[in-house]
Amino acid sequence: MPRKKKSRWKVPKEARRRARLGIGMPPTERTIPNKRDKPPKHKKTLSKLLEEV
Repeated sequence: MPRKKKSRWKVPKEARRRARLGIGMPPTERTIPNKRDKPPKHKKTLSKLLEEV
């Protein structure tokens, strides 16, 4: 079997590695709730509920 090719040194990868060593791992990602998916502010009135049915 041929030998595995040695990976090339990359500046961005090395910078992230050194940052992790100095400061530590970055915090995990937080999911931001979509503002468009908010529930309605006011409850539907009884008359509107009866109209739907």
